[in-house]
Amino acid sequence: MYSVFAVDDEPIVLEGIRSKIDWEGSGFTFAGEATDGEIALSMIHEIKPDILITDIKMPFMDGLQLAEAIKRTQPWIKIIILSGHDEFDYAKKAISIGIEDYLLKPFTPDELLSSLNKTAAQIDKERKQLSDISRLREELKSSEALIKKEFLNNLVHGSEEMSTVIQKSSELGLNLISRYYKVLISRIESRSGNTQTQQEACSLLNSYSTAINEAVSFFHHSNLLVCIFKGSTQTELDDNTFRAAETISHIATKNEDCTVLTAMGKTVEHLSQLKASYEDAKKILEANSIKENRIISSDDLTDSAGDGSAADALLDLNEGDPLVDKLKYAAKGDIQSIIEESMELIKKNPDQFNVFASYLLVDLIFAVSKLVEKLGGNIKELKPEILQRKFIDDAVSDETRFTKTLEQVLNFALEYRDSKVTGKYADVILKAKHFIEENYADQNTTLTTVAEEVALSPNHFSTIFSQECKTTFIEYLTNVRLENAKRLMRETDMKGYDIAYECGFSDPHYFSYIFKKNTGLSPREYKLSLEN
Repeated sequence: MYSVFAVDDEPIVLEGIRSKIDWEGSGFTFAGEATDGEIALSMIHEIKPDILITDIKMPFMDGLQLAEAIKRTQPWIKIIILSGHDEFDYAKKAISIGIEDYLLKPFTPDELLSSLNKTAAQIDKERKQLSDISRLREELKSSEALIKKEFLNNLVHGSEEMSTVIQKSSELGLNLISRYYKVLISRIESRSGNTQTQQEACSLLNSYSTAINEAVSFFHHSNLLVCIFKGSTQTELDDNTFRAAETISHIATKNEDCTVLTAMGKTVEHLSQLKASYEDAKKILEANSIKENRIISSDDLTDSAGDGSAADALLDLNEGDPLVDKLKYAAKGDIQSIIEESMELIKKNPDQFNVFASYLLVDLIFAVSKLVEKLGGNIKELKPEILQRKFIDDAVSDETRFTKTLEQVLNFALEYRDSKVTGKYADVILKAKHFIEENYADQNTTLTTVAEEVALSPNHFSTIFSQECKTTFIEYLTNVRLENAKRLMRETDMKGYDIAYECGFSDPHYFSYIFKKNTGLSPREYKLSLEN
């Protein structure tokens, strides 16, 4: 299925596109619509459709400006331009931008479907070409690519001579001069262990990597994409990095067998400090072994603890203990893998279970104590029982009890850590949800306006919201609007079109479409069901 998003300032055109095509039966899904380019850009960023249909002349941001912006940030999206007979000069410029097709108004449903099918065929062809593993291998073997990779690899590992970095980067066609820098590492894996799908995803990413804004990248090993980002301001750097992280995840997970864990190192001010940012990201990856789609930023930890003291302490906890590193960054889903790693040592020494189990548990308790202390807590007050000899003796009495105790201690450590370093997330989400409740009726309430309200870039906010709320911002906002529409249907005699406008929908027909798509009933059918 290919997802399609439509933009036109004429509601009647949007209604025709939405209602005159058998979307599901044709192999497409109608993902959403907007009446101007500015609102569309915010929605497209989050929905990430495969195909965009846009009118060429619109107020605020026209179709050409929208197409240019989309091609810069989401180059895989195919664009179909709608134009009038007197707009041929615009259409010629659209072709130069790289649109796939254009239709003259008025057009028939069959003409639109034909254009969609042609575009879908181009998507299939391109994906097949870009995910060609042999093509990736040839590119990575080219002398230019090898020289560039070696240079960038040395740079992030701190082994490149800094006095010649700018000269070398210029010779390689790389512009690395900037105010701020950050290193991102994405680990691409197959859930099923299928190396073929993993390599295809990496090849697809490699093909699109040159389009990642304000970054240079290379593959380290077979499945680690390393990107060096730059920005003239920290806000610009933050926005570029989070947009890229979501783009990387979207591209690589087109095959549902693949997962992407992206780690972002801390922001640094000099190329000589890139190693610190790289090591930061690397430690986050090493501490998260489960295969799931996730974006973790070291800067988020630094920014998320009120005055920053607790999170700064967490980042400064460089004890050289691998277990401490795991506790710093691990997710709750990693607990089982940490336990399994611990059990490997015991399985190698089955005759000395008590000795090795005691050693491992004491080591864990020591690591947890260091973590708690660094975050301003006192283990003697928070969890005094784990410091007692009896606690250890009881835990190592048998294997089942031992694994349960490990799980208990690990859960305590991660819950305590999260209570200290994710408080800002809770505040951000609470503030965002409150703003949505107060402003859902405003058609201009978008990802961008809510992000501004919580003082985050749209890309950063989008990532936080989806990971914390387990739903996208668009889905949440739409659900709030629909629930309020249901309330008005229950409590008032308002007409359907009035309810649509009252709940923030720009077009009553689109409201009806979304309502039925989400509830299985049209607004009229829902109203009748209430009466019955």
